[in-house]
Amino acid sequence: MTLPATLSSVSPTTPRNILALVCILLSLAMLYPGLTQPMMNLTIEATLPLLGKMEFYNKTQSIMESITSLLESGNRLVAILILLFSVVVPILKAIFLLLALALPIAGVRYYLHQIVLLIGKWSMADVFVVGVFMAYLAGSAHPSAHATLHDGFYYFTAYCVFSILGGQLLKVVD
Repeated sequence: MTLPATLSSVSPTTPRNILALVCILLSLAMLYPGLTQPMMNLTIEATLPLLGKMEFYNKTQSIMESITSLLESGNRLVAILILLFSVVVPILKAIFLLLALALPIAGVRYYLHQIVLLIGKWSMADVFVVGVFMAYLAGSAHPSAHATLHDGFYYFTAYCVFSILGGQLLKVVD
């Protein structure tokens, strides 16, 4: 990362930066329900002779509930990775974006923005994983397995989109 030759301060009140701020604030508003609202329901059922249709598994969880469940079941590494990429990185990204917008020192703003651009590629990781899992189940992976998306998925996706837009719109140097 090299500093641009003409590193001058860009006003946080330019129309582009105001739009970036709106996107960042909208992303934060979407993040909380994206983490706490149910994201997906997984149901496994089968029709058995004489017994009829039986449900063997039915679970609806949010991202935060999934982290807790994984910790309780001893899957610490997976829980930590989900916590890192779904909670810690999004919060750090929002803080860095807001600081890059508000700080008066152009060099610091530039480096914060560069960090956001580096970590920004992980923003859609969770959405991608859930999408792949849904595609797997929709592709008749097993006729007794069914998955449905819930509001948490859409909130988290909206967080990702607004967060990426905010980072891309933010102008910190001329």
